[in-house]
Amino acid sequence: MTQRCGLVAVLGAPNAGKSTLVNALVGQKVAIVSPKAQTTRARLMGIAIVGEAQILLVDTPGIFAPRRRLDRAMVQAAWEGAESADRVLLVIDAAAKVGARVEDALQGVEQRPEPKILVLNKVDIAKKEDLLLQATRLSERLQPEAVFMLSATTGDGVPDLRAHLAAAMPAGPWHYPEDQLSDATDRMVAAELTREQLYLQLHAELPYASAVETEKWEDRKDGSTVIHQQILIERDSQKAIVLGKGGSKLKAIGAAAREAITEHIGRKVHLFLHVKVNPRWDEDRSLYREIGLDWTD
Repeated sequence: MTQRCGLVAVLGAPNAGKSTLVNALVGQKVAIVSPKAQTTRARLMGIAIVGEAQILLVDTPGIFAPRRRLDRAMVQAAWEGAESADRVLLVIDAAAKVGARVEDALQGVEQRPEPKILVLNKVDIAKKEDLLLQATRLSERLQPEAVFMLSATTGDGVPDLRAHLAAAMPAGPWHYPEDQLSDATDRMVAAELTREQLYLQLHAELPYASAVETEKWEDRKDGSTVIHQQILIERDSQKAIVLGKGGSKLKAIGAAAREAITEHIGRKVHLFLHVKVNPRWDEDRSLYREIGLDWTD
């Protein structure tokens, strides 16, 4: 049989469930997930294999009206992720109303030349009577080649989408080895896994304006890895939130992140977290490079 390989750009508004869907299609976690909008910041590729087809899934930041440099870099990364894609997968939260952020995504996608696939996600919590009407309206507007109603969280409907994508990929050699699931480096994934714990454990207490930077990475002769990471926040008042009483919260974040990183890289990890206040961390060019974003003027 002939090998097939193609690029699928996964686009949508923040919190549509794009990262959860990419993880479900790959069959393993490659992108961090949290209930917080705009969790994904940089383009990250998940690699799914179905028979002879290798599907390169570009998980992009959510499309929204940017207000600051970091926002602009994220939205730029989303649109760049769609360039020259074999398919554009537009993910819509079927349980939410079509608000301004969804409209931003729709307006951008409907003008694109690439073949489109419409995915109505979160059907497990959506009102069934609204789904067909929503699908009809969006299909009339986007003219997609296919419409899928699914739940990335439960997996319901995901196999059908995976099979469709596999059949849609053009003939050509695979771009990555069979056992590679993502294009992200271990260093980048480690920082993302710690950032995921910040979101999961601090919820709304910690504002969106925080970042994690891997300062030092040392693979030891005994087979373990020592990682030093810096948690960047904007204000002194946020430091107490991250640290918790007697440093308990930071310890819990570190323990969970260490466990996740250990599972990812497959060896023992010694993780050291430091909290640094920098009101202008989002103006640091080197940090953009570290998290995989382009500096935007």
